[in-house]
Amino acid sequence: MEYNTSQGSLSKPLMSAVFAGIISTVICLFYNILYRDITDFELADIINVSSLIFLINLLFLVIGFVYYFFIKKVRKGESLFIALCVLLTLFFIWKAEGVRRSTSQADIVQFRGLLVGILVIIGACAAILIPYVFHSKRFDKGVL
Repeated sequence: MEYNTSQGSLSKPLMSAVFAGIISTVICLFYNILYRDITDFELADIINVSSLIFLINLLFLVIGFVYYFFIKKVRKGESLFIALCVLLTLFFIWKAEGVRRSTSQADIVQFRGLLVGILVIIGACAAILIPYVFHSKRFDKGVL
């Protein structure tokens, strides 16, 4: 049985972003576990499993709307979207280098390492994975 579902122009960019967000969340969770295991970093007030799961997925939902705006309303929107993601990632990494979460220098360095790693994963998934999934025929056929 073949289903013929008509989708609006917003659903594909949004679903691509949500899918990229799920993948980003899983990668960030593995990175969080490995980083904490390797460095014995214990502070978990801000970056923990729940915040990673909920905030990354909500962030990628918003990024999906931004991606939709860029591909529909801006000339060469996809290239500009990728450039914006890279620039925002670099900006947030730069800002993360000034974060002080503790009085211990070792904890500050470890927290920054964890935060920068998560920012890199999120930025890379937003800049690379969303456009890739959006143009993927397998995603179209298998998921949408």
